[in-house]
Amino acid sequence: MDITRAVNPPRAVFVNFPLGHQTGKPNQPALQREIVREALRVFETIDKPGTIVELPYVWDPNDRRWEETDYTAGFLAERPAKEDADKAEAERRSRYAGASVK
Repeated sequence: MDITRAVNPPRAVFVNFPLGHQTGKPNQPALQREIVREALRVFETIDKPGTIVELPYVWDPNDRRWEETDYTAGFLAERPAKEDADKAEAERRSRYAGASVK
């Protein structure tokens, strides 16, 4: 919730799941739809700017270790050196140059 509060959104719905899994675990489309639908219902009821509503979903009631690894030092990979990042970006652009959007 710290990240959500830090960006100070006009309104938000928070689900205490690992980063990148805001709507649930992979291959659980029913749960993912349920979370999205509930979030949309909540957005209809928020009437005060800055309100953050936490939905009651739990990633794994028997294993909360992800909370100890996500959001801690070393969780994200180190940023590459500028030269390496520039080279990777140039390679990415050359791969997609001329690709048509359908």
